[in-house]
Amino acid sequence: MRQDIEEVLFSEEQISQIVARIGQEISRDYAGKNLLLVSVLKGSVVFMADLMRAITIPARIDFMATSSYGSGVKSSGVVRILKDLDLELKGYDILIVEDILDSGKTLQYLTRLLQSRGPASIRICTLFDKPERREVEVFPTYVGARIPDAFIVGYGLDYDEKYRNLPFVGILKPAVYA
Repeated sequence: MRQDIEEVLFSEEQISQIVARIGQEISRDYAGKNLLLVSVLKGSVVFMADLMRAITIPARIDFMATSSYGSGVKSSGVVRILKDLDLELKGYDILIVEDILDSGKTLQYLTRLLQSRGPASIRICTLFDKPERREVEVFPTYVGARIPDAFIVGYGLDYDEKYRNLPFVGILKPAVYA
């Protein structure tokens, strides 16, 4: 798998530092609140596992699975809910945990959907942000790092269900997906 990576953008150690920083910010901002972390599967599962351990206040977790990608590298723009939440949202301070924010279509859809269920508040946490790819207005509260418009994999991010298990985040060689 390593041979398919053009460049490592974030090492395992750099990712750990980013996650620790975000965990501290969330712990500070949500102290005394009713925090519910909502992980968007599958991509954010690795980030979510590390992030929830970096948060030092009580928090519940739940999971949603969505789909807007086929087997390609560009979003189809149509968001489908493959797995919905198990918990009722009323009264919770929701923090959507996502691996990457690019077009913003999935997060805009999820924010509107979850807001309609009556939470106390709703915010977004993304490990990586690609602002150049934004097609709709979405404003994350917590951002691990802004990244260039490149196809990245590793640390939960995939191409065609591969590379999620890499401990770092790297740019996939275009020859792999072209």
